[in-house]
Order: sequence, then structure tokens, then C-alpha cells
Amino acid sequence: MAEAKVKTVVKLRVEGTCPTHARTDILARDTELTIDEPKERGGTNLGPSPTETMLAALAGCTSVISQKIAHKHGAEFSNVSVDVVSTFDRRGVTLQEEVDVPFEDVQVMIEVTTDADDATMDRIKTELPMFCPVSKVMRQSGSNVTDVWTVNRP
Repeated sequence: MAEAKVKTVVKLRVEGTCPTHARTDILARDTELTIDEPKERGGTNLGPSPTETMLAALAGCTSVISQKIAHKHGAEFSNVSVDVVSTFDRRGVTLQEEVDVPFEDVQVMIEVTTDADDATMDRIKTELPMFCPVSKVMRQSGSNVTDVWTVNRP
């Protein structure tokens, strides 16, 4: 029996409806997400802001891709956490002036528990920026993205 061929290029689609100037309700596949501004910026605080959603996408992508890479190298992660902190130049969103790199410095703190040896962890750390599409987009836009790993052993 032939192995199924996996498509390498696919179309992704999200649909957004905008009930207010500050809120967008997103439908992605059969899941829903609300992106909203905090009350102090005229929103209703029903979800993360667009810029927080960008950082959330980086956290999620970092988790998924790092665990895929670990698995590829025969390692498994448990107790994974990913925290993202970024400086954000708000001049663009406040319409003061165009900003080429709004997320200037981005720190991604990744904490995992694993029995992977140091050489395997080094490969995982090297490959993560190669394969995480959200990280790649941010890096190529000029953001200084730094992955900071904490590796705990069981």
C-alpha cells in the first residue's frame, strides 16, 4: 500500500466579522476566537488585542514546533511552558508615524522537562528558528527574537 502524500503548500483561511471598531470575531476551521482591545482603548476586553494575538501565535508555534523537533530526534517534552515578552513601538498603532519594526526585541522563554541529552537539546534549539513559521516571519521582519531555554531533567 502506497504512503499518502502530504501536501507541502496549503491555503489557510480565517474569517473575521467586526461588530465594533475594536473587536473582531475570528472563525478558523470550526473554532472561534475574539480579538479585542482593552476597555481603556475603546474595546470590551473580550480577548487579546491584535498585537497580543501575534505574541500568542509565537508562543503556540514555539510549543508545537519545538515538540515536533524533539520527537523527530527521539526526545519528548513534558511540562512545557512558553512565555513571550516583547518591547512594542506603539507609534504606528497610534498613527504618529510608520514603524518598520514594531516588535523590536522579543524574548521567548521556553521551559521544558525532558530526558533529552545536551547534544539533542542543542539540535532542537538550533532547529526551532529554522522551522517555526511565526518566529521566522518575525525575525525576517527585523525583530530581534531571542529564545531562552530552561531545561529540567526528570
